[in-house]
Amino acid sequence: MPSTHLSLHFHVIFSTKDRHPLIASPWRPRLHEYLGGLIRTTGGIPEAIGGTADHVHLLVGLQATHVLATFVQDIKQTSSRWIHESIRVKNFAWQPGYGVFTVSASNCGTVKEYIANQAEHHRIKSFQEEYAAFLRKHGVEYDEKFLW
Repeated sequence: MPSTHLSLHFHVIFSTKDRHPLIASPWRPRLHEYLGGLIRTTGGIPEAIGGTADHVHLLVGLQATHVLATFVQDIKQTSSRWIHESIRVKNFAWQPGYGVFTVSASNCGTVKEYIANQAEHHRIKSFQEEYAAFLRKHGVEYDEKFLW
């Protein structure tokens, strides 16, 4: 085959340190826009961005040359610095870990809708419940004592 064809979509989830509700509603859309810009700067495609006061969801399209761990680390590090400098939330930090789940192209629409409805979704389910459900759904083994 003379060329390479890819469809690489990832659902990335990460929370504020200790899940503190630090992402305030007034500046949350600015954060989501900023995250989208960071993703584009790395050569990725921000397909959906959303979240609540204590976590974010990203649906991103990445290239084969992206290193997933480096991509997530850079996004978190740069956005944290931006929050400190631009939003002036001095005690802001992201939790060290994160979750990343592959998404088939045929399921991207469902994930986009899920991300868009985060506020409604979290009226019923906490972030901890949501995240544990993602791990179970995707067959990821975990030890509860190291999860939070």
